[in-house]
Amino acid sequence: MTENGSTLKIDGLTVSRGGHEVLHGISLEVPQGQITTLLGPNGAGKSTMVLAIGGVLRATGGKISLDGANLTALRPEAVRKAGVAVVPEGRRLLPDLTVEENLRVATYSLSRDDARIGIEYATELFPHLETRWKSIARTLSGGEQQMVVLAQALVSRPKFMLVDELSLGLAPVVVQRLMPALETAASEGVGVLLIEQFVHVALALAQGAYVIEGGRIVYQGTAAELKDNPEKLHSAYLLRDQAVDLT
Repeated sequence: MTENGSTLKIDGLTVSRGGHEVLHGISLEVPQGQITTLLGPNGAGKSTMVLAIGGVLRATGGKISLDGANLTALRPEAVRKAGVAVVPEGRRLLPDLTVEENLRVATYSLSRDDARIGIEYATELFPHLETRWKSIARTLSGGEQQMVVLAQALVSRPKFMLVDELSLGLAPVVVQRLMPALETAASEGVGVLLIEQFVHVALALAQGAYVIEGGRIVYQGTAAELKDNPEKLHSAYLLRDQAVDLT
């Protein structure tokens, strides 16, 4: 944790979708300056939790807070302004805009100086993007598109970043190129919540770990402990075909 001890806290969060409760009293903490991973099988509620924290879905119970400020009922733009950036699954870019334009769109709420500093920071983390600066987003490879999405989240210099399925649809070698940027961001004070299908990659990067199953947290502790006790993952059906060790 960083010197200021900033923490994103989720306490007893419940969320319903389509009339059915999906999250049943979820509690977890994401400290600033660390990577925390949330693991679980498909349908466990991981993406629902990210969307609820980001203000896209309304919580039906519980509290989301950052340094004592209640974020639970805020709209997405207010959540982002409070310092929480969300990277949803699916690489949602503006496909007919260039890389540069996509990044500039992400700075709409920043001052000119802050926008310039944010874009410089993002391109330092992803220098490859400068070689594709004027390329239309839909012409980029999947890995390049994911770089742009991460860069969009980072231009606002958030305190926290929620990354949902970073590796979805990407080759393992591409994933290995993306992960160091998350480590760098965390080392510079960003708190990262990483949801990742490549379990061993996530555990190699993270300090803290949670396992969610059926909308409930069934494990919380260190990533190292979870890596050393794979039976805890077996119980959540995580090691079936998707625990690819890329370390």
